[in-house]
Amino acid sequence: MNLKELARKLDLSPTTVSRALNGYPEVNEATRERVAAAAKRYNYKPNTRAIRLATGRAMAMGHVIPVATRHEIVNPVFADFIAGAGEVYSRNGYDMLLSVVPDDSEERAYRELKSRGTVDGVIVHAPRMNDPRIALLTEMQIPFVVHGRATGAAHPYSWVDVNNRRAFQRATEFLLDLGHRRIGLMNGLEFMDFAIRRRKGFEEALAARGLTPDPAIMVSEEMTESAGYRVGLAMLALPQRPTAIIASSMIMGLGLRRAIEERGLRMGRDVSVIIHDDELSYMRNGDDLPIFTATRSSVREAGRQAADMLIGLITGRLASPCEMLLEAELIIGQSTGPCPH
Repeated sequence: MNLKELARKLDLSPTTVSRALNGYPEVNEATRERVAAAAKRYNYKPNTRAIRLATGRAMAMGHVIPVATRHEIVNPVFADFIAGAGEVYSRNGYDMLLSVVPDDSEERAYRELKSRGTVDGVIVHAPRMNDPRIALLTEMQIPFVVHGRATGAAHPYSWVDVNNRRAFQRATEFLLDLGHRRIGLMNGLEFMDFAIRRRKGFEEALAARGLTPDPAIMVSEEMTESAGYRVGLAMLALPQRPTAIIASSMIMGLGLRRAIEERGLRMGRDVSVIIHDDELSYMRNGDDLPIFTATRSSVREAGRQAADMLIGLITGRLASPCEMLLEAELIIGQSTGPCPH
């Protein structure tokens, strides 16, 4: 089916159908939804080449990944985000361009994308404090959305983020309510904005109960299984070991569980564990009953929302800057219990 045939079935002009499919702001929401539903029903796929010629757009979105963080590409969290974004790109006729570049070539990569007209916009990953990419992309006038936030950024920018501070505050409060007072933190690398916010939530919850965080059981590490295992062994070998530990990812939590079992301890009885980001497509947190108590946020949904926001900025459907803060849900699993005496 071509555009004219779809328009005829909807009793709309081809121009209106085209604008609805491409997110133009002058098309009202009811018409846009009706057109999108019909396109899905009739399996209509827009002619990307024709759209490029008509709009001057590349009909592609960019993701630039520095070599230093290339592990992200095989990280299930990154994969789920890309999968969610890809759903929205595909539905709207956009391709995705993934560029892996040397650390010192990241700025050049963005400038080349701009000069070549290769992409219409980009999503920025793994923001840091005072992230220079925000000023760079603002100056270059490339539409962009940040997955996360960058404390200290001088320019307004669009972002989609989970409430990391609140998630870790709630996790810590839950453990405190179970009677735990010696709670460890396995955080991500703390030059990353999300990790800074997670530490803040953790410390705020302790302070509210009159407790002082112990640096001996607070670690900033790569969020890998091996790091969770290594740090877990070190914390559990302390004369005053933690009775509970919060880990910044499910992958890190798996390493921690291995360390607990190697020490002859039982997770949920001898040591309570809470993880973050357990809703991953290829790494489920149990079937009917969750293995880990977790602060759950859908990374795939964050990808969908970021991609939709970016398309909205490109088409003019959304005003810049746009912000979306997603809340994490506390899921009770088998990995937590009362503080052992």
